Amino acid sequence: MPQSFRDLRLFVAACEERSFTAAAQREHATQSGVSQHIRKLEDRLGVQLFLRGSSAVVPTPAGEDFYQHAVALLRIRDEAVRAAQAHAGPMQGEIRVGLMPTMTRLCLAPSLARFMAAHANVTVRITEAYSAALTPMVRGGELDFAVVPGGPPPAGLRVNQFLRTSEVLVSAAASGLPHLSPVSLRDVPAPRLVLPGPGNTRRQTIEAYMTTNGIRPARVIELDAMLGTLDMVASQGWCTILPGVMMADGVEAGQRRFTVSPLGDPPLRLDLVAIEAARRKLPPEAAAFLAVLREEAARINGRWDAA
Repeated sequence: MPQSFRDLRLFVAACEERSFTAAAQREHATQSGVSQHIRKLEDRLGVQLFLRGSSAVVPTPAGEDFYQHAVALLRIRDEAVRAAQAHAGPMQGEIRVGLMPTMTRLCLAPSLARFMAAHANVTVRITEAYSAALTPMVRGGELDFAVVPGGPPPAGLRVNQFLRTSEVLVSAAASGLPHLSPVSLRDVPAPRLVLPGPGNTRRQTIEAYMTTNGIRPARVIELDAMLGTLDMVASQGWCTILPGVMMADGVEAGQRRFTVSPLGDPPLRLDLVAIEAARRKLPPEAAAFLAVLREEAARINGRWDAA
């Protein structure tokens, strides 16, 4: 049997990272120390847990089974600690959250304002990045949770539905496209599109949508920089495809910088999910902020229904 939860944490890290070196970095240990812990654990259990290769370690069937139980044990331990700490009094401490630009443009400010008014003794630290960067940070414990596009759940993470929003075509205010009315990309003559890079989950979805519907843009440039993307659209005559929740201020009356047209014929939807490490219980402070963030995102996304 494992002698400590330390053994379980090192084993789980090696399973999720597929590397003793990466597991050591994540758990603030040495590569040789992780290897020795795993070897001793295998000796105590009397079974091989990993196939060791030159570039990666892969769990055996016994390792996969042991991993599922190890994650459950670590989560139960974390829940026990959180339950005891809940008696300490009002929420306090620090939470670390990962958000894409999709969430930081309109949803973050009102969420922070609400949360800080209710929990003044909690420090909120926000990391803005795309899902490819946020996912390993959550798995490694650098972030309590992150909001990312939905997809196959990565190893070591728990996934919960956060929000469904429509994808919209964003063009300059003077583009001549219908503002707030659905538009088919097939009816946009030779669109020039600014899209995120190939490593972005949404890029894959957008490309599949265009291929399936016979849409061939005249030109594509790749920008993983949201402010730069919006500047290209506003001043250089390009278009982009963005989540509706991010552009919901476009439904309000008054002078506008962009034309925002929901994609239609067919529509394209984006599912956003909240991810957290499977081995840990979400701290109550982080759970409270996630609840506020979800409520504000739903409220802002609801502007499209009103429009």
